[in-house]
Amino acid sequence: MIPKTFREVIDLGDGREISIETGKLAKQAHGSVVVQSGKCMLLCTVVSNYKQSDVDFLPLTVDYREKFAAAGRYPGGFFKREARPSDGEVLTMRLVDRVLRPLFPKDYHSETQVMIQLMSHDENVMPDAMAGLAASAAIQLSDFPFECAISEARVGRVNGEFIINPTREQLKESDIDMMIGASADSVMMVEGEMEEISEEEMTEAIKFAHEAIKVQCAAQVKLAEAFGKKEVREYEPEREDEDLAKKVHDLAYDKVYAVAKAGSAKHERSAAFDAIKEEIKATFSEEELEDFGGLVSKYFYKAEKAAVRDLTLNDGLRLDGRKTDEIRPIWCEIDYLPSVHGSSIFTRGETQALATVTLGTSREANKIDMPSYEGEETFYLHYNFPPFSTGEARPIRGTSRREVGHGNLAQRALKGMIPEDCPYTVRVVSEVLESNGSSSMATVCSGTMALMDAGIQLKKPVSGIAMGLISDADSGKYAVLSDILGDEDHLGDMDFKVTGTADGITACQMDIKVKGLSYEILVNALIQAKEGRLHILEKLTDTIAAPNADVKTYAPKIVTKIIPGEYIGAVIGSGGKVIQELQKETNTTIVINEDPDTEEGIVEILGTGQEGIDAVIAKIEALMFKPEVGSVYEVKVIKMLDFGAVVEYAEAPGNEVLLHVSELAWERTENVTDVVNMGDVFDVKYFGLDPRTRKEKVSRKALLPKPEGYVERPPRNDRGGDRRGGDRRGGDRRGGDRDRKPRRD
Repeated sequence: MIPKTFREVIDLGDGREISIETGKLAKQAHGSVVVQSGKCMLLCTVVSNYKQSDVDFLPLTVDYREKFAAAGRYPGGFFKREARPSDGEVLTMRLVDRVLRPLFPKDYHSETQVMIQLMSHDENVMPDAMAGLAASAAIQLSDFPFECAISEARVGRVNGEFIINPTREQLKESDIDMMIGASADSVMMVEGEMEEISEEEMTEAIKFAHEAIKVQCAAQVKLAEAFGKKEVREYEPEREDEDLAKKVHDLAYDKVYAVAKAGSAKHERSAAFDAIKEEIKATFSEEELEDFGGLVSKYFYKAEKAAVRDLTLNDGLRLDGRKTDEIRPIWCEIDYLPSVHGSSIFTRGETQALATVTLGTSREANKIDMPSYEGEETFYLHYNFPPFSTGEARPIRGTSRREVGHGNLAQRALKGMIPEDCPYTVRVVSEVLESNGSSSMATVCSGTMALMDAGIQLKKPVSGIAMGLISDADSGKYAVLSDILGDEDHLGDMDFKVTGTADGITACQMDIKVKGLSYEILVNALIQAKEGRLHILEKLTDTIAAPNADVKTYAPKIVTKIIPGEYIGAVIGSGGKVIQELQKETNTTIVINEDPDTEEGIVEILGTGQEGIDAVIAKIEALMFKPEVGSVYEVKVIKMLDFGAVVEYAEAPGNEVLLHVSELAWERTENVTDVVNMGDVFDVKYFGLDPRTRKEKVSRKALLPKPEGYVERPPRNDRGGDRRGGDRRGGDRRGGDRDRKPRRD
């Protein structure tokens, strides 16, 4: 029996559309949809346990995977199956998670899983732009306690025109690549990269995407109504006690306010807050604490949050004593590590990042192998966040999703400033050594200086800043915070990170926690962020005003040489013999790639010594040396043979040719040494390929005058007769005739 299906279609314009269908696949999941655009199909399923977990947070897992079969491909590697998620998949998971998580109730703690899978790939459709839509649509069909439908959309701009969900080819021409997540009423998440756009242009892009998202949210609601929207499940809410909440608030608020107003450092402030909490707990008996001790901690945090927010809104002060637009003290240093190709330290308040730069050839490019995209990056950035950076001890279990996300943001901030003609593969690694504030923005700043220290000719330096927002809907008051602390990140209504040059924004990441944030406030926040960025940028350029003119003496230099495709084999040699010996002799690294468009060879020569690089270039030019017929070349004798001499072209060392004994002189030469010897230098004339021997022919005698009375010997005839005109079949080698035996019939 064919199941009944329900379907809604969203028009994207330009003949493109997105369909949402349910009722056919994965019916045991609590909600499932297939989202399709072109040939691209995503299957999303959602499941949430009915029993609450014994934790004080939402154990939500968002998993996005791309199946290689979707693109008709096999997974790479030894094991032919999908394994751990790629960085690209992790980034998509984070984009979806950040929009979904705030819309579940604070006291909903059931294990919840959202699984999104790329089942069919279309090279003209980027699937990550539909992942948020798929997740929300599946949840709308479930009985989860979820606030409202949301969606995500990518926005690009080509020739001044905004585009929703552009193709990968369109993105190459676009100066904006932003992903926006929103409900019908509010923008909730923004992340992307730009080519030095203004704050106003960024706001216009967000507005444009939001209008498209409203349509997508309406389609989800319509699908759920047609399918039959389920009643929201009942769950056991967290325990609440209003009297206890008021008591803790009254005991804590004024004391927390006083500590916050004192403007102390992180550890001092934390210790003072802990002391206040212990004082409050001491007012209760052991039996009371055993009964509702957890609620005391919960309500203390609420009182702490209220006091700190009120301090900022009423007095314009912050936890560490700064004003709202004030940036913490900054100090920087370059060339800190003596052996690396480039390094820098950036310290802002209690946040510190040490960046290193490593230079390499195209062989070190970061290979990307996903069903939806294959390619490589010649500039990439890795971000490491060890537990000691926050004074903690915890197990390290590989690279976290957070590290992948923060590293990607910093990479997007900087990559547009790498010059197109940079010959190197460039890897930046940021080691976060202290953290109380945005370590990803510290990474952008330290990365900029390390690149300049390494001699990478950045188009412009880039700085970054993390901003916050505290607002009160009742009073209409709001405060935009520059350079937020870690605590301000948690208690604020918005946190956003903006990077850019002196001329515009290059990347952003924004999470908005308050409904209905006006675009006026958003623009004001972005303008204040610009002022902060420029202040930080000045600190960077005070430390290193411009990129170093060259790479460091111990860093590798790279030279790129283009050769005709026909010579690639000659440079590599049989079994790689030529290139391997050349690398060993010159202490260089040589990489050869073929340009698929021109079929030319791109030779990259990497070495710390200029002499070695020059030697490689000379060898390549020698291998490509092609003498012209009729031209005269200087040669040197490098080998003596009985039937001639092997000579080497002076302008192409290593390029050899045989000078036959008959071409040494006009006179008959019995011994080669009668005319030339090892090491002799003289000129020869090049005649091209000898039609008889099919080998290259050069001649010394052609440049010498013929002796008087010289008579040239007749050439051998076509039937094999010798130079004297006799027929070898008519006489023996001594010149006498031989009797022929009678032929038998």
